[in-house]
Amino acid sequence: MQAEEYNRRGKELVDYITEYLSSIRERRVIPDVKPGYMRALIPDSAPTEPEKWDSIFQDIEKVIMPGMVHWQSPHMHAYFPALTSWPSMLGDMLADAINCIGFTWASSPACTELEIHVMDWLCKALGLPSFFLHQHPGSPGGGILQSTVSESTLVALLAARKDKIIQLKENQENQVLDDSVLNSRLVAYASDQAHSSVEKAGLISLVKIRFLATDEQLSLRGETLRQAIQEDKKRGLVPVMLCATLGTTGVCSFDNLSELGPVCTEEGLWLHVDAAYAGSAYFCPELRWSLEGIQYADSFVFNPSKWMMVHFDCTAFWVRDKIKLQQTFSVDPVYLRHENSEAATDFMHWQIPLSRRFRSLKLWFVMRSFGLKNLQAHIRHGIKMAKLLESLIKSDPNFEVPAEQNLGLVVFCLKAGNFLTQELLKRLTRSGKIYLIPAEIYTKSIIRFSVTSQQTTSDDIVRDWGIISKMAAELLAEKHNLRDAEASPTAGLRESVGNTPKVLPHGLASVTVNSEKPSIKSTCNPDSEIEPEEINLDAKVNVELWIDKAWNGQRRSTRSLSCSSVPLPYTNIAFLSCCNNAVPTAPKDTKLKPLSSITREPPLLNIPETPSGLQGKKILKKFYSVPSFRQLLVHCGRYQLCCPLKGPQVGPKNWSSTCLSCSPVKHTVTTSTAL
Repeated sequence: MQAEEYNRRGKELVDYITEYLSSIRERRVIPDVKPGYMRALIPDSAPTEPEKWDSIFQDIEKVIMPGMVHWQSPHMHAYFPALTSWPSMLGDMLADAINCIGFTWASSPACTELEIHVMDWLCKALGLPSFFLHQHPGSPGGGILQSTVSESTLVALLAARKDKIIQLKENQENQVLDDSVLNSRLVAYASDQAHSSVEKAGLISLVKIRFLATDEQLSLRGETLRQAIQEDKKRGLVPVMLCATLGTTGVCSFDNLSELGPVCTEEGLWLHVDAAYAGSAYFCPELRWSLEGIQYADSFVFNPSKWMMVHFDCTAFWVRDKIKLQQTFSVDPVYLRHENSEAATDFMHWQIPLSRRFRSLKLWFVMRSFGLKNLQAHIRHGIKMAKLLESLIKSDPNFEVPAEQNLGLVVFCLKAGNFLTQELLKRLTRSGKIYLIPAEIYTKSIIRFSVTSQQTTSDDIVRDWGIISKMAAELLAEKHNLRDAEASPTAGLRESVGNTPKVLPHGLASVTVNSEKPSIKSTCNPDSEIEPEEINLDAKVNVELWIDKAWNGQRRSTRSLSCSSVPLPYTNIAFLSCCNNAVPTAPKDTKLKPLSSITREPPLLNIPETPSGLQGKKILKKFYSVPSFRQLLVHCGRYQLCCPLKGPQVGPKNWSSTCLSCSPVKHTVTTSTAL
């Protein structure tokens, strides 16, 4: 393809994109395909000879679109928004043409300098503290565009970890210890509503993550954090960071920064604030109530790629002290140095990767094209649509709203119980007309409805609610018919003898009738609370849905697969035979030895091939997120975390060493699972 053809084909593609987004309401939101659908549509190998563009262009509708979830549709209500806009797309079109790799200022000065300016624009527009600004007298901080909030959370944890290890090594007694030994004592915190990326950051950094219970508003409070810190200090652990969430994924709840901030300051914790979704709302001054306490934050992150109409990827991340990022990620090879290294900002020292995209261009285009006034109107419109939906739900006696509506998110469920709520969502998903996802509030199954598209109108909300309420009415009518059948078995069922499968109303599961009363087989989650008098319904599904696994699968007992078995009742670093038959006991005041007292060359552990007393089942605790490996690792103590001990291999596949300092604490959830 040459320039002339590119010009012609580019116009054709722009026309196609315009038509696609303008008529997106007409498309089925959820694709009706199965895994592997594309195998029959494309060859096994790449073409040897070039193909004509017309053939490639035709395959967009033939191959790609049948398997797409249409995230820009007004009927897409799953997850959170992932919006784009015309100015944003134009920005990336130009950035893709320039295709600079902006790792240093010298590699592309405009890429670095524009990012500095737009990050300061954003900081001021959201009402964030001035210490996050690049260009402000006395400000030690600044902002950077990262790829995702997940990456930013990891960056914050790595920076907090490095800073804490440096502080610990200021103590002369700890200077002889390897960083991995100090790292093994670190613990970070988040609420039990925090995003899974916090857990993943712990897995990567080998920092223990403790998830703390929230209050009745699903908000993490200061006293809960303070109590957890004191408990962990008594165990000899070193608190390092709190990840506070503003706008949680489940119900859009908000941790209490005004209480958490002072605790973090008193205890020397890095306070990282995750406002991935809610951050865009802070364009509106009246929505900044949840920012009270932001002056205590060490870092703050949100996604313009969610609600701000700047398409993925684009994540705004600020730090109070940029030196703490640079001391964590700086490398200085000769080929990356330049004559302005001391005076200029080199963003490669603020992040994990080296290379950087020109993300600031699309952000610049959007902020200039819309202006703050129209961005504020966009946010307020989304909230207005969410309130409209909430009013419709509350007007229907079959539904309830179990959590407060916040921003553009509404959660709801059927009053008839968990199973019928789950069944309703399955049917909505199979229809393809609307896309919703499940969540849970404690033991209650709920459905999330997020207003996503900037094209959403009140007619769209009324249409979608009509689909939901109609399917719910049909489902409840089927339930009522089944109860009538129970009262008079011959009314809805064929006459039967013994336990013979019977015919039910359309879409229902098989029923077995005995001499007493019918019972319906259900794959309902055993943890779900269902009224004793309720008859379980279960639609006959031709294809297994992901919802079945999300709700009906066995509930995981931990936040990750990294949890070890139940810790021993106390810790003594000199005694690490945690897999021996006998479990030692000790007085309540037994404490971990100080870091400085740990010897460098301990004896190897003697691990039996099959640990006694652990046959059959073991108890798992939702507590720390610490990786377990096939080979024995000591999570706390004297060993390099990256290297397995030179000792016997553990026998059973899923058995891993128990960290002796990870004692159970208040609010841990205990379940039983097979070894």
